[in-house]
Amino acid sequence: MSVIIPVYNGDRFLSAAINSVFMQTYQDHEIIVIDDGSTDETSQVVASLGHKIRYFHQENQGSAVARNLGIQQAEGELIAFLDADDFWLLPEKLAQQVSLFDQQPNLAMVQTGWRIVDELGNPIIDVEPWHQVPELTLESWLMYKPVKTSGLLVTKNSLANAGGFDGELRQSHDVDLVLRLALMGCQATWWPQVAVGYRRYGGNTTRNAKTQADCVVRVLDKFFAHGDLPPSIRAMESSVRYHTLVWLAWYHYDKGLYTDMADFLNRSLEYTPYYAMETIADWVERFQQFSVQNGQSWDVCFLTDLPDWQKVISKTVVG
Repeated sequence: MSVIIPVYNGDRFLSAAINSVFMQTYQDHEIIVIDDGSTDETSQVVASLGHKIRYFHQENQGSAVARNLGIQQAEGELIAFLDADDFWLLPEKLAQQVSLFDQQPNLAMVQTGWRIVDELGNPIIDVEPWHQVPELTLESWLMYKPVKTSGLLVTKNSLANAGGFDGELRQSHDVDLVLRLALMGCQATWWPQVAVGYRRYGGNTTRNAKTQADCVVRVLDKFFAHGDLPPSIRAMESSVRYHTLVWLAWYHYDKGLYTDMADFLNRSLEYTPYYAMETIADWVERFQQFSVQNGQSWDVCFLTDLPDWQKVISKTVVG
């Protein structure tokens, strides 16, 4: 087992991440920290935690490239990923995931649930995607994208066959990887436990939201550009793009970027399977659903009073 932790200027959270690995009951593992060009005290934090951690430094190239370096250096047959600002909640996480691989030798991936927490680690909401997505198939990965990198355990062999992460993607490279693995026929299952603490805290909201949106769309463009997709998967393209664009609209709404929200709703109209009024009702329902799933407050009146929302509604009804 190799545990790969990419980090960029994450000294304030890194020790909590590494200590959550130390606390695992499954101890036949190595910890590989890939420092992606940090300018803070990251290297000192690693040094203070002991010599058993394998530490590598690279120029800043993004977490996908950092993870790929970790995969190249890994000596384990199984690869676990942990973001430097996340942490594992359950000491039996690795042991239970390994047990699933022992029981099902054809498995390539095991995914867990996660808990959204604030900057201090206080709980916000537990995310248990297996209730909505009980089977991890290519169809469900594509439509719902229930991926949390810090909960994944993957065979090194399948990662090698897939070519690792796409280093051109600054975000959503985990979704891209899982889609490629699933398209290759790699099997996946849940360990249906909330095993990861996923921190949600401040940052450059506008820049991060734009990068997230660009990368998600690029992942779909890349996936549907495959010439050998099964007909059933090809037939999903419109519904997948519609669902994804509405989620991106909500994501920007949640960040207070209402003009961008309206732009993604407008773009979703190209793919909607509904009439105009049905589409608007679906947007409202999905916004509520996404808010609840992420532990965010929901006020439909606040949404419908937004000038950007009203403009896109007027355009949708007239159009």
